[in-house]
Amino acid sequence: MHSTRALVSTAVITVAAAAALTACGSSSSANAAAGTPAAAAGSTCPTAAPAANVKPEWSLKGATGSVDVTGSTATTAPKVSVHAPFTVTTTQVHTLTAGTGAVVPTTATVTVCYEGVDGRDGNVFDSAYQRGTSTSFPLDGVVPGFSKAIAGQKVGSTVAVAMIPADGYPQGQPDAGIRPGDTLIFAIKILSAQG
Repeated sequence: MHSTRALVSTAVITVAAAAALTACGSSSSANAAAGTPAAAAGSTCPTAAPAANVKPEWSLKGATGSVDVTGSTATTAPKVSVHAPFTVTTTQVHTLTAGTGAVVPTTATVTVCYEGVDGRDGNVFDSAYQRGTSTSFPLDGVVPGFSKAIAGQKVGSTVAVAMIPADGYPQGQPDAGIRPGDTLIFAIKILSAQG
């Protein structure tokens, strides 16, 4: 499994900077002032698989293939089922469950649980849920599709995004098995936001 920071961060953020971002976390007093629930990097992400018969909360037919997404719950990880190869021609964001916290600004540093799946083959290439631990990062330090999925959502929301290659890794990310031109799907739970 590859590092969340290395896969989600854009090429301009070095591994050392990404490690520093994860260590930042968030304080309860800062979160209380911002009107968001307290959650720091390292918060627990559920690792249990959802029930086999769980109904998808979002089904999307792509230019090729399709994807079904069920968001995480307090006790289960999300389920992303890809009918590959799955591609989209525009980035699509869908709120699976709306949160009740503050709206996440584009300049925020967020703490999230997420799972990333490659539309080409349906393989999970990175998952905070599989690790059982959340991560934090600034929205201006991630691939554009990830930022598009989170900015404007409310803290506590569970969202899914199917992103075009230009909003993900247009040149690929070989260490994660992502090839140039791959559509990526993320299921994301927004735990907190600062900024």
